[in-house]
Amino acid sequence: MISIIPPRAFNFFTTFLCLSTGFALLTGCQKRIPAVDRGVQEQILHRAIGADIPQLDPHLATGVTEYSVISALFEGLIVPHPQTLAPQPGIAERWEISKDQLTYTFFLRKNAKWSDGSPLTAYDFRNSFKRILSPSLAAPNGYLLHVLENAESFHSGKLTDFSKVGISIPDEHTLELTLKSPAPYFLTLLTHWAWFPVHLPTIEKYGNMDERGSDWTRAGRFVGNGPFFFKEPANGQRMIVTRNPFYWDADTVRLNGIAFYTIDSVDAEERAFRSGQIHITDALPITKVKTYLETKNPALNIAPYLGTYFYRFNTTDPILADSRIRKALTMAINRREIVEEVLHQSQQTANAFTPPFTAGYTSATKVQTNPDEARKLLAEAGYPEGKGFPPIEILFNSSENHKLIAEVVQAMWHRELGIEARLVNQELKVYLDSRRQLDYQVCRSSWIGDYVDPSSFLDIWTASSGNNQTGWQNTEYDKLLRLASLEKNPEKRFDFFNQAEKILLEEAPIVPIYHYNSIRLIDPRVKGWYSNLLDQHPYKTIYLENP
Repeated sequence: MISIIPPRAFNFFTTFLCLSTGFALLTGCQKRIPAVDRGVQEQILHRAIGADIPQLDPHLATGVTEYSVISALFEGLIVPHPQTLAPQPGIAERWEISKDQLTYTFFLRKNAKWSDGSPLTAYDFRNSFKRILSPSLAAPNGYLLHVLENAESFHSGKLTDFSKVGISIPDEHTLELTLKSPAPYFLTLLTHWAWFPVHLPTIEKYGNMDERGSDWTRAGRFVGNGPFFFKEPANGQRMIVTRNPFYWDADTVRLNGIAFYTIDSVDAEERAFRSGQIHITDALPITKVKTYLETKNPALNIAPYLGTYFYRFNTTDPILADSRIRKALTMAINRREIVEEVLHQSQQTANAFTPPFTAGYTSATKVQTNPDEARKLLAEAGYPEGKGFPPIEILFNSSENHKLIAEVVQAMWHRELGIEARLVNQELKVYLDSRRQLDYQVCRSSWIGDYVDPSSFLDIWTASSGNNQTGWQNTEYDKLLRLASLEKNPEKRFDFFNQAEKILLEEAPIVPIYHYNSIRLIDPRVKGWYSNLLDQHPYKTIYLENP
């Protein structure tokens, strides 16, 4: 049998086996020292992060792949505790909250600096918040700042005077943020990358402040404020960050650097781990989870993860504009079968979009698997037994795991509804652009909570959300989410969420499939890495150590 390595996987392995660099651990082609062993000696962490990194600008980044790198390069006012995710001092050394819980005053560290050695002040935060809220930037996560007074009006362009947004600066080391209503999750929300400061002088050196596609994040140009900085140009599928000597807490950082590897193939990732090339994988092939479980491999790490794997429907598509068709497609998918027989019970069946028990909330409305009702709805829409129904496309980004799920859904729709689905595979950057431009019919998607609260899941389906990307709008849904954002009573707030999620699930612009567990391989010599609901791992607490 001849083993054929996919081109990207081949490039990845040849990078290791045939290049001699400070991080590639080769002394010759005859004798190879595993990268992970040298990494322990030199305190260089080797981590796979999935597909290509499409965006290192924190105001334009949208996914956890990007966060894996961005969190090494930037730091906000607040950082998460590595185990509990409780808010911890970051650039803000302390803070005060007013009695009405509307005003938060942050006192910034006077020794906080950018990676070029220049001081980091409250003005940097204010100017960064103005940038992400600029309508012309169209930042997908700008809505996360709508919790601030008048921020939504400025973001939508209705308000042009930024001084009326709830941000004030008593002095260069003090920042006051005023909310439109109390938000008990606000401090946790501040750990999201949308709130990270960016170095405006660098951005404006290479373009306008609100310009998309600027090259300010390139190595040699980049300026950040995190524990590491981007110094060396990316080499193929590898990107190296180095410890930042100007970081305010540099003495705490134990790693000297991190080598990030972008690998589309989860099979190639797993092979790279077994061959000693990476300490941490981004994922694990679905087909190999059972083997790792049965052998009780100590490298296997499975942990609850606050996220949902789902499919989006493009509701502007002539066929999928009919909610009966969307509901039929939803009801024909047997989520339990996928979790039990395909995923080997490594994930959790999703019966709603918001994961159950999120900050005490569980959706009262459930998505049902009901092939008979699905066939009835399809017939009502004019396609009895699927006759005359045109083939539809399922779009997914390159991954054996995504392909496997798509094949199962494809088979279920054919079996239960008699319709044909075609699979479309795209590289991550192309896929993200297709999704953003609504250039798809059905697409594989995932959402990880930005903070532990139902609003982190339900807010993205409002008409103003840059992350909606379905074409679906519902004024009553938006109204309920606004009411929830203003409600102080927890029970009434959850009731608004339940009403909104009922609308979402009944109109079906999305179909939940499963709720996540994070599944990856971790070298036992990686220390300071703790499992938590948001899968956030501050790099300054991580180090490598032999037993």
